[in-house]
Amino acid sequence: MSEIKALVLTEVEGKVTARIDRVAESALPSGDVTVAVEYSTLNYKDGLILNGLGRLVRKYPHVPGVDFAGTVDASDSPAWQRGDKVILTGWRVGEVQWGGYAEKARVKASQLVKLPDGLTTKRAMAIGTAGFTSMLSVMALEDHGLKPDHGEVLVTGAAGGVGSVAIAILAKLGYGVTAATGRPEQHDYLRGLGANAFLDRAELAKPVARPLDSERWAGAIDTVGSTTLATVLTQLKYGSSVAACGLAGGNDLPASVVPFLLRGINLLGMDSVMCPPDRRRAAWTRLARDLPVEKIDALTETVPLGAVVELSKKILKGGIRGRVVVDLGA
Repeated sequence: MSEIKALVLTEVEGKVTARIDRVAESALPSGDVTVAVEYSTLNYKDGLILNGLGRLVRKYPHVPGVDFAGTVDASDSPAWQRGDKVILTGWRVGEVQWGGYAEKARVKASQLVKLPDGLTTKRAMAIGTAGFTSMLSVMALEDHGLKPDHGEVLVTGAAGGVGSVAIAILAKLGYGVTAATGRPEQHDYLRGLGANAFLDRAELAKPVARPLDSERWAGAIDTVGSTTLATVLTQLKYGSSVAACGLAGGNDLPASVVPFLLRGINLLGMDSVMCPPDRRRAAWTRLARDLPVEKIDALTETVPLGAVVELSKKILKGGIRGRVVVDLGA
């Protein structure tokens, strides 16, 4: 019986532990496409899952990894042939079913996206869910009228995975970008991605004192939530939008409806997990075109599967800069 290497989570008396193990390929979940995984990545959600937080996983043993990219090994679907290069992000893979922290993964054909021309599987995972979410956010802002000549765009949680990729995309598209971060030592890094101004995250994290503040932002991408998002809402220019795609600062929103009523602003919710296939393909096409790959390479660290557990603790504390790619062949 064929076996594969995998990172396996087990739960005993409420405590989740992880180990590298060999598992039978027959244990992979049902699906019509089996992928030989080349690379995965580490996202904030992976950090939660690896540390048994958020009740995201209900059944153990479990193989995490919400993203992966690789080559089709076997397919019962006419949509995919052996040898096709594919990407998977979201669909609750790595959460409710086994994911990408293994040498092989089995999924539904409809959950896969063709690797766009111009991207390798490694670079696709340097983008991962974080970069995919960044692109969805930029597209949503554009759909609601944002253009480069409208003014400065704010990115919160700027040194994280979503923030880093968002800055690189926006800068290439010609936007002026203000990066909000609590880590001033990252300013040079963020400037290299294309940020032209900086804001201390503490200025946004204070409780909202009044329902409207001075108009500052032509648009915003927020990865933090809570009081940070509430403050951003008070500072958006008339008719502008913020794409909300994270809750690193909390899942509450102590805000007022006044900015919506008096400035006609838009709060756009970003869901990358169940995003429809057509929108996924459009976003990955845009990523291959509008994301400067040399900047992605510069913000990416590549690690073996065995390093993921320790790094998962760092990402939950905001200690990871940029992107982490997991090499399943290392």
